[in-house]
Amino acid sequence: MAVSTVHEQASHLQHMGGPPFELVVSKLRRPSVRPGTVRRSLLIERLARGDPRPVVSVVAPAGYGKTTLLAQWAERNGQAFAWVSLDERDNDPQVLLTYVAEALNAAEPIDERVFNLLASPASSVPGPVASALGLAFSSMTSPVVLVLDGVHVLYDRECWAALSVLADYVPAGSRLVLAGRDAPPLPVARLRAAGRILEIGPRDLALCHEEASSLLRNAGVPVGEDDVAELHRRTEGWPAGLYLAALVLKEGDPVASAADAFDGDDLLVREYMESEFLARLSPRQRAFLTRTAVLDRMCGPLCEAVLAQPGAAATLVYLARSNLLVPLDRQREWYRCHHLLRDMLLAELRRLEPDLIPLLQRRAASWSARNGLPEEALEYSIAAGDVDIASALVGKLAVPAYRQGRAGAAQRWLRWLEDRGGTEGHPMVTVMAGLLSAATGRAAEAERCADLVDHWQYGKASRPADPAAEAWAALLRAVLCQHGVKQMRADGDEAERRFAAESIREPAAALMQGVARVLSDDLDGGEAALEDAVSAAEVTGAPDVAAAALCERALLAMARGDWSSARVLAGQARTVVRRAGMQEYYATSLVCAVQARTALHRGDISAARQELVSARRLRPLLSCALPHFAVQTRLELARVHLALADPAGAWTLMREVDELLRCRPDLGNLVSAAVAFRARLAEEHAPGAPGASALTTAELRLLPMLASHLSFPQIAAELFLSRHTVKSEAISIYRKLRVSSRAQAVVRSRELGLLPE
Repeated sequence: MAVSTVHEQASHLQHMGGPPFELVVSKLRRPSVRPGTVRRSLLIERLARGDPRPVVSVVAPAGYGKTTLLAQWAERNGQAFAWVSLDERDNDPQVLLTYVAEALNAAEPIDERVFNLLASPASSVPGPVASALGLAFSSMTSPVVLVLDGVHVLYDRECWAALSVLADYVPAGSRLVLAGRDAPPLPVARLRAAGRILEIGPRDLALCHEEASSLLRNAGVPVGEDDVAELHRRTEGWPAGLYLAALVLKEGDPVASAADAFDGDDLLVREYMESEFLARLSPRQRAFLTRTAVLDRMCGPLCEAVLAQPGAAATLVYLARSNLLVPLDRQREWYRCHHLLRDMLLAELRRLEPDLIPLLQRRAASWSARNGLPEEALEYSIAAGDVDIASALVGKLAVPAYRQGRAGAAQRWLRWLEDRGGTEGHPMVTVMAGLLSAATGRAAEAERCADLVDHWQYGKASRPADPAAEAWAALLRAVLCQHGVKQMRADGDEAERRFAAESIREPAAALMQGVARVLSDDLDGGEAALEDAVSAAEVTGAPDVAAAALCERALLAMARGDWSSARVLAGQARTVVRRAGMQEYYATSLVCAVQARTALHRGDISAARQELVSARRLRPLLSCALPHFAVQTRLELARVHLALADPAGAWTLMREVDELLRCRPDLGNLVSAAVAFRARLAEEHAPGAPGASALTTAELRLLPMLASHLSFPQIAAELFLSRHTVKSEAISIYRKLRVSSRAQAVVRSRELGLLPE
């Protein structure tokens, strides 16, 4: 496959001015068809013309020519093809759908809002994001074949759910093709019953006698029909087996010898490594290939470090010329092994030198860390099972990954460590898990992490010093505000001092200082700290902090009656959100609330209502893990609801404020503000009949899941709720939306803007 570069930044994220999100561009390139490849004419005809079903499943073990068949179809068809070659790292729904969006966009530009949603780490991928991408797919003006090659590597359930959503949006004339070694992660039985899926399996892909003969002829192997029949019988039509047998025959070996090399139940893996094909490489070359199979990609210096031997660059060039490696850039610096060959080599390495694998992976991790590739170092450390090294790297990478729109990757790393006890003895990891949990609305998990950090910091007198972790721990305490505003202020000041001592510039510390001072009625001190937070966030690349601090300053301007400054600051906050693609961050809800207030003040009722809708969708992100923002945002939204003669919406928000204040009773002047507004609301308005504006946070959290293809029991498992609770909340949603079914609720929610269309 011709590949020009390995990494390029996604053009859409650059266009929005957000943080870089690196894509492996080679994954988006359709493989070219090698000269002499056997044409699968009957299968191609069936795909191109004979069967209009919108979903195509191509499932077979390695070496059955799945990719080759699809590449031939694309080459012949003349239709637009959007191609994504999947790998293990795509088990992050935002990463997976970002690749899909880029592939579709290359075929025909899609709605920019899809990329805005994908850039948000808090987006609900199985629901709104997948639906938005599916809608973009279904809206394409010309037929497109979307190929996802290698779906067997996907094990993440949210990725499965997202693909199920996409499968329902395939427009007439277009196709969704899922190729892999296992059954695709789709509701296949339902698709079969609806006549919407074409299934191609090993029997379809196995070469017939004539095709086997053609393969051998194209490989330059003159064999008689009896010999072809014997090889075809032994390999059971397995294309890779026949091709490898042809390579052996080209070296002058008899047909019987080649056939014997591809016999037995394990022929797909074991017999290949025992064939005379690899035996004809020098021992050094064979060892090189086998041991570097642990690498996702390779360059000369990396291979030298991993193998502890010189001359790797020349070996890579030689192996690439022998068609054993694929160059990944024009400079011929980086290469990868053919996927099939790599699988076989890894199996060989596991069988012959299993104890060597983690050593090679550790060397790869060490080299990557020294050469400015910390995420690759982390992935190799995870593969090697090195909990300590992985913990140190996750402590450095988790928050930057979140701020770059990759919360899924950060959470995957943290889950891996948690499953292996990697948080014990690694307080930085626990702190990062707590901060990410707070930012994504998971209060119980954030508080559990805070308790663990407190025990480490104050319950172990003999623990080793870790100044950086202590700084982040103080920030986590300030964020959670579990012990009131006075302590929040002290924690924020402590975090700032400790960060400064470690030469760490973390703008969230200044944000917490500013919020704590404002809540303590120190408005001048609070504004100064908030200004510092904005400046630091611009330098360090923390758009969530910048947006939140700008909103806090806008609210201070409103309190002074300076609506002109409030509008400017609110506009700056919205610009930060838009440029960073922060459509569903914790701070975005506060941005919506401030924008709604300023829109209402200038008499733009339509804009105010739209901000209320957007904020409603984001409320689940604001829990008691961010109590100050959660209460403040709801109070401001309630004021707008009341001004727009929607007391039901205001009452719903105030009931949630009451719940938050029961959890965090000391939030300074927010408490008196809530008391005063509640009294005014009670005096002027009864709750009224509940409508869409009265959807609770719990119901809003469930709503995106209704748009997925998960059943109620599956949704309950995903949300850690009982089936009864999910059903009760769903019924309440139906009542407030004035519908009678799940499908109607989804349609109505899209009409109201609660779910993307």
